[in-house]
Amino acid sequence: MCRLTVISLITAIVMFTSACQTLMTDNESIAQQSTDPIAELQTKLGTGYMREGKLELAWENLNKALKTDSRYSVAHNAMGLLYEQLDEPDKARKHYELAIKYNPSDSSAHNNFGSFLCRHGEFEAAEQNFLQALENPLYSTPEIPTTNLGLCLQREGQIDEAEDHLRRALQLNPRIANALIAMSDLSLQNGQELSARAYIERYAEVTRHSPRTLWLGVQIERALGDMNAAASYAMLLRSNYPDSQETRLLLESESQWQ
Repeated sequence: MCRLTVISLITAIVMFTSACQTLMTDNESIAQQSTDPIAELQTKLGTGYMREGKLELAWENLNKALKTDSRYSVAHNAMGLLYEQLDEPDKARKHYELAIKYNPSDSSAHNNFGSFLCRHGEFEAAEQNFLQALENPLYSTPEIPTTNLGLCLQREGQIDEAEDHLRRALQLNPRIANALIAMSDLSLQNGQELSARAYIERYAEVTRHSPRTLWLGVQIERALGDMNAAASYAMLLRSNYPDSQETRLLLESESQWQ
């Protein structure tokens, strides 16, 4: 059981990291702050390059946008995300703070800054930003900060509160993959193996399995005593991700289940 707890904690942290950042630079944020159309176009180009992994071109265009309009919150928000990818947290923090300063209603900036703060252990400030993101009634994707708040609370160890927010996120959008896998993980920790199975099956309907979810599937099916299902997850894990940490954990555990 200790092994399960440790693996679950690692899974929660990794899933939180992958889930929280959202490159939201759509008209929802732009509509709340007038800006030069050239800056808007340059920001859209920059975020497009960021999605493609062309970080140098992304920086060039976002930098041009901020030279055109230094108060454009959407560009600052995108620049914060970019500097996180470049592993420059001080610069990322600065741009998130400027995004919120110039447009306090920018829910995307609050969500991304909240994610940044949670990853750096600033839980109270992170929660405040997630809640501020949710205060905007025009925000079209409240399930994103709701999920991220739940994941942050899980990371902080506030499990009951985390579950409340994750359930709320799934009420808003039943296809939030990170909320589904987090609830599967929490259900397994709580000894609710059937619920854990149901959540991971819903996850598989939304997106493809990762090494983490396949390893979680192995653990769930072992706990339920369905060794055929566990073997199926294990086969997929070994075949598709032979060099992953999860495959190594699987191999280490197999002697206990033979």
